[in-house]
Amino acid sequence: MPERVVVVGGGMAAVRLAEQLVGADVQLTVLADEPHAPYNRILLSAVLEGTHPADALTLRSPEWFAERGFDLRLGARVLELDRAAGDVVLTDGERVAFDRLVLACGSIPTLPPIRGLVRRDGTLDPRVHPFRTLADCTRLSTALTSLVEEGRSPVTRPRAVVVGGGLLGLQVARALAVRGVLTEVVEGAEHLLASQVGPAAGGVLARDLRRLGTEVYTGARAVRMTDDGVQLDNGAVLPTDLVVLTAGGRPSTALARRAGLMVRRGVVVDSTLTSVTDDRVQAIGDCAEHRRRTTGFVPPAWEQADVLARVIRGEAASYDGLRNVARLRATGLEVAVLGDPLTAEGEVVEVTNPVSGSHRRLVVHGGRIVAAALVGDLSRVGLITQLYDRGTILGPDEPGQLLLPEAAEAPTPLPDEAEVCACAGVTAGEVRACGSVAQCVEATRATTGCGGCADVVRRLVGGTTRERVPVG
Repeated sequence: MPERVVVVGGGMAAVRLAEQLVGADVQLTVLADEPHAPYNRILLSAVLEGTHPADALTLRSPEWFAERGFDLRLGARVLELDRAAGDVVLTDGERVAFDRLVLACGSIPTLPPIRGLVRRDGTLDPRVHPFRTLADCTRLSTALTSLVEEGRSPVTRPRAVVVGGGLLGLQVARALAVRGVLTEVVEGAEHLLASQVGPAAGGVLARDLRRLGTEVYTGARAVRMTDDGVQLDNGAVLPTDLVVLTAGGRPSTALARRAGLMVRRGVVVDSTLTSVTDDRVQAIGDCAEHRRRTTGFVPPAWEQADVLARVIRGEAASYDGLRNVARLRATGLEVAVLGDPLTAEGEVVEVTNPVSGSHRRLVVHGGRIVAAALVGDLSRVGLITQLYDRGTILGPDEPGQLLLPEAAEAPTPLPDEAEVCACAGVTAGEVRACGSVAQCVEATRATTGCGGCADVVRRLVGGTTRERVPVG
């Protein structure tokens, strides 16, 4: 009898796991609490910006699940996990039995401590918009359209304050600016992307945003909503029509805690992604904690899904948690982060050019790249990622050479082994083996993460720059 595998969550990690379980001897049920088919959450800012329609973000349709014998349940809210009975209990009282339970619950937003954010009746101030789900994106886009239709003069543009200067905050800020909104970013840390890059890179990003028409306030916190706008802790008030919350989030672990599983920041798992409390339960993605670390990025979540699929198939597989890659996709902004360039031990090789808006930092230990941060110029990101992943020992001059821009003439063709898609771990050779962009998406899932590899994929399969790259 096939093993009954129940996945709680319908996000990007859950879809990747389903893809890897095609053909396995399992009875797979995916419980997705949103009413939409699983979609690419990273590209929500592209929907807000207007470069992608919402339906283009679909990763796998309900029909895809059904054709493979998988049971995808949309709008399925889980009330509790009954480990004693081996059931998942839904809010409508239905019980779904499992032999193996996979928690792919993702993360949940947390409200920043801003007075007036929540009104006395418990609802958010109507100007306030969290930004995490497709519903959030639709609501914000509708609010923007309403502001324009109110008959504002061309001189008075809608204004927005984005609370949070992380990857999501920068994406949303650019999307709003592209739509003609006067946008300001408030970040409590001393520079942008403080969790991923250092002050020099953060400064380059701030200058880039200002050049693109977005003001940035770092080392400042929003403390109060007033009738006039958002008050900062330095007393300044930013007039605004909209406030978008992108700061603050934590792994979704309430179900696991109530079920008695060991939880610290996330659900504690071992190298097979199995709960240290119950060997019938696994966790992947944002809600999983491995070696005291949670991730929050797509590439490690997909890697965890790949490893877990092999474990479910009965193969020997383990997750080491060493590979961590983050990409920012936003108009006019390019960022790639490998590993932890702020805390990794090693010698730092760094080049910053605020005039051109670029910053490159490599951390080299024992001749190997152990971390990197690239802002503004990602022409070498494929090669650097390849060297990082393989642990290639570099010569004494190579780190510096890697940070120099490529010559404008006669660019070197990408070797087959060079990684093109950091999210899905796809090489140039795997892309070249495909006959079209659509075939590449189906076969490798390249472009379905952050979308940063779309142009390279088009070139490698011989597509034109106008050909639309599917993202699901």
